[in-house]
Amino acid sequence: MDNIKELIKNGKAVLGIEFGSTRIKSVLIDTEGNPIASGGYEWENQLIDGIWTYSLEDIHKGLTGSYLAMKEDVKKQYGVTLKKLKALGVSAMMHGYLAFDENNQLLVPFRTWRNTYSVEAADKLTEYFQYNVPIRWSVAHLYQSILGGQEHVKDVGYVATLAAYIHWQLTGEKVLGIGDASGMFPIDIEKHDFDMERMDKFDQLIADKNYPWKLKNIFPKVLCAGDDAGTLTKEGALMLDPEGDLAAGVPLCPPEGDAGTGMTATNSVAQRTGNVSAGTSVFAMIVLEKELSKVYPEIDLVTTPTGSLVAMAHANNCTSDLNAWVSLFKEVTDAFGVEVDMNQLFGTLYNKALEGDADCGELLSYGYYSGENIIPITEGRPLFVRMPDSKFTLANFMRTHLYAALGAMKIGMDILAQEDVKIDKILGHGGLFKTPVVGQRIMAAAMNAPVSVMETAGEGGAWGIAVLASYLVNKEEQESLEDFLDKKIFRGEEGVRIEPVKEDVEGFEVFIERFKKGLDIEQSAIKNLR
Repeated sequence: MDNIKELIKNGKAVLGIEFGSTRIKSVLIDTEGNPIASGGYEWENQLIDGIWTYSLEDIHKGLTGSYLAMKEDVKKQYGVTLKKLKALGVSAMMHGYLAFDENNQLLVPFRTWRNTYSVEAADKLTEYFQYNVPIRWSVAHLYQSILGGQEHVKDVGYVATLAAYIHWQLTGEKVLGIGDASGMFPIDIEKHDFDMERMDKFDQLIADKNYPWKLKNIFPKVLCAGDDAGTLTKEGALMLDPEGDLAAGVPLCPPEGDAGTGMTATNSVAQRTGNVSAGTSVFAMIVLEKELSKVYPEIDLVTTPTGSLVAMAHANNCTSDLNAWVSLFKEVTDAFGVEVDMNQLFGTLYNKALEGDADCGELLSYGYYSGENIIPITEGRPLFVRMPDSKFTLANFMRTHLYAALGAMKIGMDILAQEDVKIDKILGHGGLFKTPVVGQRIMAAAMNAPVSVMETAGEGGAWGIAVLASYLVNKEEQESLEDFLDKKIFRGEEGVRIEPVKEDVEGFEVFIERFKKGLDIEQSAIKNLR
């Protein structure tokens, strides 16, 4: 306790802040990467005029709220006021579209990764570039705005992701980590920058519009892990800490997306490693040894924070519908006057799923609150379906929803299996893994590969970006991120590993075939339920 107290007083602690879809979290770490304090701020996206968004006011309020909660935790635990930091990093949900004019005024409300309106743009760019451009990517949002003749496009001076925007506010620097940048536009893996040849092709594609900008001039500068990304300004320090205690001048690492921080938090930045983040959304990321043989619309190509190529199977929806059903069961217990802790309820129901039939007893669920790319569907209609003679038990019901939460991702991962992509280990993190064993076992069945969970994975992306900030200031000369993680942060820790159970794997295969055959039900619901 005294050592940590002195570390904080001497300004040796490192801070990471990540903007998740429902929570903004701040994690303070020591020189070895151990979390020593944390704070959070709950927030929610809003559906306004058909667009999923967060307001700039909520972004700034959340940034301050999360920091002050962490600062209060420091005061409570160690009796000191946090005044100095050795380094700082910010990360956020990848993709999306924050467009500003030359006077730094927001032109249209923030369009998040959750929006699915840019299908036409994504399809045309994928064909034009011969490179998969998902609907979530910033360039897809921009091109859809152009196709729609939106007035604001001519005035665009800067396009940012959420992490790039926050970093800009704190430092004045318009930069972005390569992992998050790979969710804006294709990356040149050799040059560790945006693919300038394709950027030129984009400018040629829209040349007839006569816009006063070129794409490379309105996107952030690309940086890799360990690069200098600027320092905290006085204005930035007050933005974090309006109480005025935090000193400016703190070095910041390149801002990253939640994919990059997830890889870092699970030590999955080396080739043939992978990680799965499962919460509101779910995505599996495998670091590739070589490029895929062809373009797959279902598979995103992104990068690690150091620029290695990563195949990502990303689904917008994961646990939201599952959580809604658990909340309904909580209403039932409340109606009987029985007090049940939500963590206990989740744990009980999740464990019940393991008692169900491996194929879910012919039950079927689609937990879609919004559209998907892998499926593809353009909107969400949560559905539960069964036959009159299906085995309708609580265990099968819960197992169905756990399987369904991974359904779209599973379809994407099967493509990588066909490409003979080698995976030595997969690390899991996110809310699905909070209940011991259950989430891991279901994920192992979906991936047909061992899944490990480490204690640090519970800290999530905020811890991951704190580690990347620590790498900036604590790495030795020429030390790679892989070596820094292996030797100084994880120190040989492998986590708790669960092998796939044969019956589970076979049952999941039966379920996913029924899942694919039933997709017409979901399409009909989208068409007919308004």
